[in-house]
Amino acid sequence: MAEFLRIYEENPNPKAVEKVVSVLKRGGLIIYPTDTVYGLGCDITNVRALERIAQIKGVKLEKANFSFVCHDLSNLSDYVKQIDTSVFKILKRALPGPYTFVLPGSRTLPNAFKKKKTVGIRVPDNSIAIAIVKHLGNPIISTSIYDEDEVIEYTTDPELIYEKWSHIVDLVIDGGYGDNEPSTVIDLSGDEPLIVREGKGSIDIF
Repeated sequence: MAEFLRIYEENPNPKAVEKVVSVLKRGGLIIYPTDTVYGLGCDITNVRALERIAQIKGVKLEKANFSFVCHDLSNLSDYVKQIDTSVFKILKRALPGPYTFVLPGSRTLPNAFKKKKTVGIRVPDNSIAIAIVKHLGNPIISTSIYDEDEVIEYTTDPELIYEKWSHIVDLVIDGGYGDNEPSTVIDLSGDEPLIVREGKGSIDIF
């Protein structure tokens, strides 16, 4: 049975954040708030945890399109190839914010992602997610939790999320009500920016 942990976004409690990080370091799966919808995540360096998430999502790990949640852009070069100034300016302008940027993957990607040509990068404008990633020391995976009800495509109530996921994951964070609109996905791996999915983030950033 998963733990249900309340963390306030205004000022995330360091001890609570530490508890979340210890679950991640043990290979646990968490559900956590972002600036869009609640996400299902794990430590990107833990292959067993990654495989569990891929299994939950019904995809093979090597084919899964998970986003990397980073706390800022400082370690970007660990995961993406060198990007030009114009692309970096777009990232600086939009992040932290409700965007996922698809960028060319670097050779130093964690083993599970070595064959990926591109990776999705997220820096959410949510202090809980940022505190967790910063304390962990490397990104966590993010994949949205869907709801079978087509009207409510994404679950927003942490207590309902816990009811549904408590036997599947190791920890659910109650960070208040989430949004029901996903991030805007923009592919910057080609010559021109390509809008893959229009979500919460405005596309007027270019």
